[in-house]
Amino acid sequence: MENLSPCQPDPAVLSRCLLVTGGAGFIGSNFVHYWCHAHPHDRLVVLDALTYAGNLGNLADLKANPQMRFVQGDICDRALVDALLQQEAISIVVHFAAESHVDRSILSPDAFIRTNVVGTFTLLEAFRQHWEPERLPTQRFLHVSTDEVYGSLGASDPAFTETTAYAPNSPYAASKAGSDHLVRAYHHTYQLPTLVTNCSNNYGPYQFPEKLMPLMCINMLLGKPLPIYGDGQNIRDWLSVEDHCLALDAVLSRGQIGETYNIGGNSEIKNLDLVYLLCDLMEERSAELGIHLPVRPCRSLMTFVPDRPGHDRRYAINATKIKTELGWTPTQTIDQGLRRTVEWYLTHQEWWRSLLSQEYQEYYNKVYALQN
Repeated sequence: MENLSPCQPDPAVLSRCLLVTGGAGFIGSNFVHYWCHAHPHDRLVVLDALTYAGNLGNLADLKANPQMRFVQGDICDRALVDALLQQEAISIVVHFAAESHVDRSILSPDAFIRTNVVGTFTLLEAFRQHWEPERLPTQRFLHVSTDEVYGSLGASDPAFTETTAYAPNSPYAASKAGSDHLVRAYHHTYQLPTLVTNCSNNYGPYQFPEKLMPLMCINMLLGKPLPIYGDGQNIRDWLSVEDHCLALDAVLSRGQIGETYNIGGNSEIKNLDLVYLLCDLMEERSAELGIHLPVRPCRSLMTFVPDRPGHDRRYAINATKIKTELGWTPTQTIDQGLRRTVEWYLTHQEWWRSLLSQEYQEYYNKVYALQN
């Protein structure tokens, strides 16, 4: 799939032009699909470096959409970013591009500093030069971040709020904390029209197989071990990627410039219990769809492996602010979202099988110390 050609929209119809960084990744591609459907008259320029987790297959069904252009490139490339902002008359930047896997940040932290810190700085500087508040008062820079910047919670601690002190515990979380601080500083110092969101763990279609949910679903389909870190009692708050996209739309449409909004799914669950649910759903839905599973019961594949360094015990998001100020709440329960996610990985095997490269297999073995 080649880079899509720039579209020539009717200026009488077009209302906004968005630059979506990391738009071929998991959350970014879901956002692009959502926005094309929800705002068909808007134009999208998708910028992605297509590193290991970026996949043009995530956008394949939008190839013919005249309102979208894909550009392969690096957010650290200032000349490219400047050119896109100017030539495409970008009014909104939605910044997803990031190295995002904690395990990889432990193995190779340098890439996380470059992309998450230097890349965000590059985008902010370019947007600052491009910003025209008098002529385009609707310009926005939305920085999509993570709840991991807040650190770890104890079992009885209150959930993270927008005023929780930052305490990142992994190179990934530290790099995202650094980028959050840069965005806030650019609003405070230069009055740049920025917005920051910190979300809980996302799940849904197009998620790279190294992450927990797709890893478990795919390994069940392959009859491979299901690695569980430590004792499996780590707790995460889970948010469907579809609900995340709805929240980002609300922030862009109604959010207060300079503010931060926490986005959570109201669905805390222990990793071990989550894998139990995935196993049960995989067996149920595969039987209903007539899809063979190599090993049943799937729970027999569960394998406890040594915990990763600095593994945060619990994350939980208090999403009161976005609910009360912007009117957003999740539309999917964890049960509904998991069922839809399991079915997607069951019925889109051509998508994930194309990603199971030798490089991924080597990485899988290195992190989890398991044999193929």
